[in-house]
Amino acid sequence: MKNHVTALALILAAALWRVAIVLEPSLFNVSPVTALAFCGAVYFRDWRMWLAPLAGLTLSDLWLNHYHASEFGYTWTITEMLLRAGCLGVALGLGRLVARRRNAVTLLSGALASSLAFYLVTNTASWSADVYYAGNVAGWWQAMTMGHPEFPPTLWFFRNTLAGDLLFTGLFVGAMAWSAAPATRTGEA
Repeated sequence: MKNHVTALALILAAALWRVAIVLEPSLFNVSPVTALAFCGAVYFRDWRMWLAPLAGLTLSDLWLNHYHASEFGYTWTITEMLLRAGCLGVALGLGRLVARRRNAVTLLSGALASSLAFYLVTNTASWSADVYYAGNVAGWWQAMTMGHPEFPPTLWFFRNTLAGDLLFTGLFVGAMAWSAAPATRTGEA
């Protein structure tokens, strides 16, 4: 039960972090949501616990969409929101694979793969839907590396995504180890 409370507290903190991050643009995409989906699948067999990161993503997406509309004059489409939710599904699948053989290497590999999947899926979707990009390999490469000239390069966003996923995966794993430690000590006594 303590693990569930710890996980839910982390998920609430993740949603709040994602909403508050708009105050510091250099931290855009340093988000804990994918890491929590990945780690939730690694640590929890109850699939209902996996819905919490999806709820955090959806609620924070709705708020961020409103923020983007008022601040930048654009909004995300439902397709873009569903793609991000699909990326969480990929992270959940990777988490289930890692759960079978959980160790430092598989946790790191899963976090890296989750970040890379998010980056490839969302930027490829931008390339395919945005008329700014040429519909060829050069346009795809631009979407993967530079993006739109009025925004920071997409590699900058990927760097932040990767840093956030690794940081928050480490924090989640540490919190789960910490919350399990007293139970282990009690069982040994």
